[in-house]
Amino acid sequence: MTDAQKNKNMIIKVAIDLFSAKGFKGTSIRDIAHAMGMSISNIYHYFGSKEGLWLAILEHSSEGVLDELRQVSELKMEPLDRFKLLLEKHIRRSKYHTKEAKIFFIDEEHLTEEGNEINQKIQREILGIYIKELRNLEAMGYVYCKSLTVLAFNILGVINWQLRWYRPEGSMSLEEICQAIISFVMHGVLGPHAKNPSANDL
Repeated sequence: MTDAQKNKNMIIKVAIDLFSAKGFKGTSIRDIAHAMGMSISNIYHYFGSKEGLWLAILEHSSEGVLDELRQVSELKMEPLDRFKLLLEKHIRRSKYHTKEAKIFFIDEEHLTEEGNEINQKIQREILGIYIKELRNLEAMGYVYCKSLTVLAFNILGVINWQLRWYRPEGSMSLEEICQAIISFVMHGVLGPHAKNPSANDL
């Protein structure tokens, strides 16, 4: 890793802490530069603007999530097992990105049109992966729903909200939370009109 990449990663880490504590609007480039002990011009050199830094955090955080979801989606598995694994992998990312999630949910409205398009592109890809998996379940008779897109949005709503409230120091372990959410989602996906799964499928 080059010195420039190390500096960028350090700036991203400090910015995540400040943005999550003070918000995007409440944090200035000067604040980040002061915390880093570097000049403001250095941060502009690496990221171009405060929004450029926000988007770098988004892409840095989303890269790992997307890679895992893509990999799971390509596995040769029984569709129901693959869908459960997809949920599990997605939920478990919460322990790595709780601060980033706080930034993204609160501060999206401050993005420019270009920034919003980058943000939406990432979200559309994640949505597309879920819709693809739901279509596979629908084809096998596990899912009966008028709109798989709405169903996918509901699932992502559950996962994304969990990113807001999950705390590692909470009374439930990540494993317990993960299984509780998966069970909740699976009962919602496999509705009353679907083919009856076995108890082990839920």
